[in-house]
Amino acid sequence: MAESDQPSEHDDSGPVPFMQRVLDNPFLLLFLGVTMPAVLYIIWGVMEIANIPIAK
Repeated sequence: MAESDQPSEHDDSGPVPFMQRVLDNPFLLLFLGVTMPAVLYIIWGVMEIANIPIAK
């Protein structure tokens, strides 16, 4: 019981850092993990289609 009289080592009164809030949210990580590759593949596909030469 003497341990409760001493101040704790961790001070939780400060604001939570942004990256900790992002990494603690599994739905946000799922959303980013699905949308980022999808957007990159769409951009890559558009670039590939734009590079196809026009037939004469």
